[in-house]
Amino acid sequence: MTAAAGPWRGLLHAVHDGAGRIAVLMAGIGAAIVAVQTLWIAYGVVMRYVFKSPDRLATEATALLLLPVAFVGLAYALREDAIPKVTILADLLQPRARRVLDLLNLAIMVAVGAFFSAAGVRAVAGTYLSGAASEILVWPKFAFWLPAAAGLLVFTAYAALKAALLLADSERE
Repeated sequence: MTAAAGPWRGLLHAVHDGAGRIAVLMAGIGAAIVAVQTLWIAYGVVMRYVFKSPDRLATEATALLLLPVAFVGLAYALREDAIPKVTILADLLQPRARRVLDLLNLAIMVAVGAFFSAAGVRAVAGTYLSGAASEILVWPKFAFWLPAAAGLLVFTAYAALKAALLLADSERE
């Protein structure tokens, strides 16, 4: 290990911790969206079955809110190691081989995350520039793509930081 590796490792850990705090914030935003969806769906059910007057706004709003909910919690799931994975064979590997497999897994996450982040950013730009709006509520569609793209960008950055930390820590051993 060189003398310069120590400060870089500390900086890497600090950036990783900051990204982890952003992941928690994004998960909180996702939880708030789920709470709003829950109330809106309950309202829609009462309107439809009690008052026999279905509310199309509730249906469209909850459907539109599914997009940001799907992505804002990704980085938090990665932070908490809550991403589904099969470990039956990985558990049989030696620590060094397991670390290589973990790095490969993170590299795949970064590649896929980068692809979908680019698609999300393009969707934000495209819907913003076109002025596209939802059919019933006439809400701007970019408002739904923006948190989804942000969630994908944070996930990709967090996966890259996690891979860099795993690599830096493995070099120390």
